[in-house]
Amino acid sequence: MGWFRSGDSAGRGVFAGTLAVLASLVILCTAVSASAGDALRASAYKVSGTQNQTQVQIHFDRDPAANWFLLSAPYRLVIDLPKTEFIFDPASLKSDGILSGVRYGEMDQGRSRIILTAKRPFTLEKLDIKPALQKGGFELALDLEEATHQAFAAALADQAQTTGSTVATPEATAASAQADKFTVVIDPGHGGIDGGAKSPAGTVEKEITLAFGLELKKKLEDTGRYTVLLTRDSDVFLPLNDRVEFARQHDAKLFISIHADTIRVKGLRGATVYTVSDEASDAESAALADRENLADAMGGIKIEEENQDVADILVDLIRRETHGFSVSFARTLLDQLAQSVKLINNPHRHARFRVLRAPDIPSVLVELGYLSNAEDEEQLRSADWRAKTAVSIVEAVESFAASALRAGG
Repeated sequence: MGWFRSGDSAGRGVFAGTLAVLASLVILCTAVSASAGDALRASAYKVSGTQNQTQVQIHFDRDPAANWFLLSAPYRLVIDLPKTEFIFDPASLKSDGILSGVRYGEMDQGRSRIILTAKRPFTLEKLDIKPALQKGGFELALDLEEATHQAFAAALADQAQTTGSTVATPEATAASAQADKFTVVIDPGHGGIDGGAKSPAGTVEKEITLAFGLELKKKLEDTGRYTVLLTRDSDVFLPLNDRVEFARQHDAKLFISIHADTIRVKGLRGATVYTVSDEASDAESAALADRENLADAMGGIKIEEENQDVADILVDLIRRETHGFSVSFARTLLDQLAQSVKLINNPHRHARFRVLRAPDIPSVLVELGYLSNAEDEEQLRSADWRAKTAVSIVEAVESFAASALRAGG
């Protein structure tokens, strides 16, 4: 990600955001952050503005030596600070003008961060740090003005070139040029040495997921409204973490992992949509997650248990909000799938899937059906069925993307 010193020119900086801030979470951030004796003190936050302009002032007890940079998916302005004690009045953290809210908290023992989110794209017309003559200390002042999604794409590309911290690849250049499009990453499960499940008749899961992924990609691209990427487009093995990182590197706004498992109950059939959770909704979901999470072992990768402690309170806040978006999409997706395919009982389930753990990307895992069931297997092998089912998923994506764009993301 690119980043600048606070004194750099900010005329081309742009961001948009969709994340709303809950007062209780903001207070939680304050409690966690306000523990350092020698920390920088941020004692006042003020925001004002009109429909298309916003001004922000933040008071510090000394020069904050702030850095700032832009992020997308969702689009944000991030201000990095030394270790900071935040003693803002929660009543001052209101939405006004372009901004929809603010988050802040400790990154690690030596750093803190403020994240501003917005209802619409905008330019950062000014970012100044100057002595506060009447109060003492220093004041950080921001002037924000409404802009276009295209302006954000240009600013993000300029940021990458200016800082040199983002490697310019053909894929990244294409992604920047289409930053105004909603990016969907499709993840065909398994691949290469990891074949996944196998039916009694010999149908292999990795072949079904790739065929469906390619079909879904085509259907989404045919709308002309999305940037669509596949984690794999051939029979190759990919570690689970690489699939997640691929989506994050391409600023995905939605991640859809495609699978077709087997189960001992041969009479069980139908599609299921999973979201991530530390606690499984049922024993079958827990067992499925365990099987899918062992995919790396098939490629000879040592599996290390993730540390579930959240060291960064901001990541924890983002993860909670993202989970809400994932659940929202899962419900929309099931409504659409119900019109064209058979669903199992209680079709929205959850478990601890490693491939769904991106903290900032709404993510679902779709089990298209069970290869252990002859009827499901026949459908999964049918190009017509795959096309019909892909159309249902496209309808769900369109509904979800429209909601996200209305919210500014």
